[in-house]
Amino acid sequence: MTEAELELENKEIDKRFQSLLRIMKDRVDENDKKLIRKAFDLARDAHAEVRRKSGEPYILHPLEVATIVAREIGLGPVSVSAALIHDVVEDSEYTLEDIDRLFGDEIARIIDGLTKISGVFDQNISLQAENFRKMLLTLSDDIRVILIKLADRLHNMRTMESMPSHKQVKIASETLYLYAPLAHRIGLYNIKTELEDLSLKYTEPEVYRDIVLNIKSSEAGEIKYLKKFSSVIKKSLKKEGFDFTIKERTKSIYSIRKKMINQGVTFDEIYDKFAIRIILSSTPDHEKADCWRVYSIVTDHYRPNPERLRDWISAPKANGYESLHTTVMGPEGHWVEVQIRSERMDEVAEKGYAAHWKYKEDASGVNKLDMWISRIREMLENNDGSALEFVDEFKTDLFADEIYVFTPKGDLKILPVNATPLDFSFNIHTDIGLKTLGAKVNGRLVPLNYKLHSGDQVEIITSLKQKPKEEWLNYVITSKAKANIKSALKSEQKEIAGDGREILKRKLNYIKVKPSESLIQEMVKYFRLKNSTELFYKVGMGVIDNAQIKEFMRDQSQGFYSYLKNRILGKSRKAEKTALKPPKEEDDKGKKKILVFGNEETELDYKLAKCCNPIAGDDVFGFITASEGIKVHHKNCPNAIYLQSNFARRVIKAKWISSEQSEFAIVLVIRGIDTVGLVNKVTQIISNDLNVNIRSINIAGDEGIFEGLITVVVRDKTHLSTVIEKLKVVEGVTSVERRYAE
Repeated sequence: MTEAELELENKEIDKRFQSLLRIMKDRVDENDKKLIRKAFDLARDAHAEVRRKSGEPYILHPLEVATIVAREIGLGPVSVSAALIHDVVEDSEYTLEDIDRLFGDEIARIIDGLTKISGVFDQNISLQAENFRKMLLTLSDDIRVILIKLADRLHNMRTMESMPSHKQVKIASETLYLYAPLAHRIGLYNIKTELEDLSLKYTEPEVYRDIVLNIKSSEAGEIKYLKKFSSVIKKSLKKEGFDFTIKERTKSIYSIRKKMINQGVTFDEIYDKFAIRIILSSTPDHEKADCWRVYSIVTDHYRPNPERLRDWISAPKANGYESLHTTVMGPEGHWVEVQIRSERMDEVAEKGYAAHWKYKEDASGVNKLDMWISRIREMLENNDGSALEFVDEFKTDLFADEIYVFTPKGDLKILPVNATPLDFSFNIHTDIGLKTLGAKVNGRLVPLNYKLHSGDQVEIITSLKQKPKEEWLNYVITSKAKANIKSALKSEQKEIAGDGREILKRKLNYIKVKPSESLIQEMVKYFRLKNSTELFYKVGMGVIDNAQIKEFMRDQSQGFYSYLKNRILGKSRKAEKTALKPPKEEDDKGKKKILVFGNEETELDYKLAKCCNPIAGDDVFGFITASEGIKVHHKNCPNAIYLQSNFARRVIKAKWISSEQSEFAIVLVIRGIDTVGLVNKVTQIISNDLNVNIRSINIAGDEGIFEGLITVVVRDKTHLSTVIEKLKVVEGVTSVERRYAE
């Protein structure tokens, strides 16, 4: 690099730092400026010789992360300083002790939370899951760790072009699986939306491009329509003396894709791609009433859809989000979503947790978020499983949509969607949960696995004699309930196992057998149990009775050598049978001849995953399982994001090299308007015109609409596309889609 180029680079770095200081100017004093400058100087020194994959100096990354923290999240000088040095400990000679000495305990603690776990982990353990758990441990003390991590992830997602495609997919999958839901849960909607859109760009690049092109081609017309739609509302609002701003909003690329999949529709069939947001300049005392007044004005002009009213002003989301959403019928028969909120609500919606501290007098929002953080703390304290188990529970419990239910006295409780009365009872108090006998919902007795709905009033019936049962674990979804049930069951099992030990000792003594440790271990093996505790428990419960113990002793008396002989003989006979067994015809054809793996394109044994049924020509990847070898998955597999996010080291490239002599059974979902002779037309096209074998067909009609599943046998993706296109032209058929999951 020439001196001139180096000088230009340094000027750019200084320019970006000055831009950061300008963003912070209203939030800092001279001491704060010195702190930020000190952090910048340290980061610049630590990363002086390092460059990113793109070729740009590494220092630009922490600078951009700090800018996101300052501008898009709205945090203060401590967070900005921590963001500037967030990679220093991990990527340079500086230690946490150095950071503590130079910047104090507060910043050192944040950096510790942001620094990845070092060390060697078992191949079956997700390093990413471990890092995520560690980060959440710090969250319970300081949420700024999460906020900076999200800013770090956002900048990495913005600058992934120079990375290899497999790394892009891995990072994007992690983002969709963990970080985007986390941003949503904390209330950072803008960041959440951008993370989702960028993830889609790398996980489904073709789909992403198609949606972007469709948005661009229709955007001008839609915006023109929305301005016309808004002009009527503006006149009325001005007449009523409101101080307001109206923004036209485009639905995110990812949410459009999600709707297309969930509803089985095309881009053109999504009616609410665009929306308007009305932001009111209103005082906290009047903002709720003002929002409802605006709602009244909007619905005076346009007819609302009663099924699409969302009142998050009366009952804000757990992350503090407040807004009034309605969908109304606009001119020319177009549905338009209208969001109504105050400036305070809008800032909280955009900056999430950080904005709560600005509006601390609104205790309701802060308390709700504090409640969520305390639930995380509770989860961490009660979790003794693997990191992956923890992450799965975390997603289920804390990322889920919410329902609002009431106690008999009218107190509001917030639970995840699909929560049960048993979840509700543990939410109230652990002791109530453990003694739950039954439940009433809206005055009616319901089973303990009944799924609650928003607005339900729940009464728990308890009994001092009641004890938790193992099947309860299938009745609950919240981590608190699961952890307490498991803990209670373990305690009970321990007691029963203690009794079982004494019972077994007495039974062995009765038949004149000394209960030695070696004998106990032989019994564990004989009954195919995990350990002696399980043996004692089963004896205590009466599952292993006198007859079984006597049978064990009879087998023992036949002698160890005869037992060993049988084992060896059995194995050798099995091996003989295997050796003599002729190879299957399928092996001659060889699945491994049509797929290769890795950069070297090696032929390996594999199985096609049943969860997504990939076929020749599909974009696929291999996954090395613990016990079943390589499983091949479609990139659109329902499990793809989970596998690529948590087990990236076990994901390998896969490439089709042939589709000869291969057959794949594929399920097609067909929908449309029921017409006479439809089934005949469909079967004729598939069987006669295309000469494709139909494994099964099931089409049902209701009120003039039909939906059906057809299983066809095809050679590859091209062959399948031909079948789908031919079926789409049948009169009455509106959509034909491949179903990936069984």
